Amino acid sequence: MHNIIETMLDRYHPKNNQERENAIKEIIQEIALSGLSRAGFFEKAAFYGGTCLRIFYGLNRFSEDLDFALLKKDASFQLNNYFPSLEKEFLSYGIQINIEAKEKDNQEIQSAFLKGNTLTLMMSFFPKSEEAKKVVSNQKIKIKFEIDTDNPSGGVTEYKYKMLPSPYEIQVFDEATLFAGKIHAILFREYKNHVKGRDYYDYLFYIGKGAKINLLYLQNKLKNTGTNIDTLTLDMVKDMLKERFALTDYESAKKDVSNFIEDTDSLKIWKKELFISTIDELKAI
Repeated sequence: MHNIIETMLDRYHPKNNQERENAIKEIIQEIALSGLSRAGFFEKAAFYGGTCLRIFYGLNRFSEDLDFALLKKDASFQLNNYFPSLEKEFLSYGIQINIEAKEKDNQEIQSAFLKGNTLTLMMSFFPKSEEAKKVVSNQKIKIKFEIDTDNPSGGVTEYKYKMLPSPYEIQVFDEATLFAGKIHAILFREYKNHVKGRDYYDYLFYIGKGAKINLLYLQNKLKNTGTNIDTLTLDMVKDMLKERFALTDYESAKKDVSNFIEDTDSLKIWKKELFISTIDELKAI
């Protein structure tokens, strides 16, 4: 089993502890996905968000959370029913992870955290690294694990496959649905102390790929957040984005995303003119 972890680590060439921690988090995420697949989780739910975009669509930034959505409403669904399968999966690779349910502050979201001692994990994954030994031992690697139990209709899913840590099948939202969800996040995510620049980074990734927007799914997402539009058009989306891009604090956005990417030089040109210039490239299905 240890050889599998080494094979997964071979994809990374971390230069410092932050990059080592990002590598560990991503391997933990992939083991969790494999365990959930084995437990039948993806018969009821689909994977989405930044981590989905990185692992299955080639996004070149690290992502912290595992985000899922139920395919159909199910009042009996309990996320913690899958904890034993997850714990068993991690133990099969010799990894000690605690899974803690988060107190519900939103009935439509069920959350948990995958937690591990940072020093222990660093030394397990990078046993020969002198830098890893300098990590403060009481730090915790923490990965949020969240499922939306009230996901709107209109999303399109597809099946993807990964070979490591062992072959598994996973149901994910397709690119157009993911892009719609990202635009919704840019328009309506509540920012506390800073703009979530990761949303803006992902947006440019979609633009670069020539991705199209699933307008029906975006329309239904808008309804879920109180914006009732009978027929959403691409021009309406463009107008909303233009208004948002004109008001964004791009220095705050750059600060947020800088720890999750290697090429921070690409952030130097971030300003409203850059993002507004992309609006004419938007297309819909």
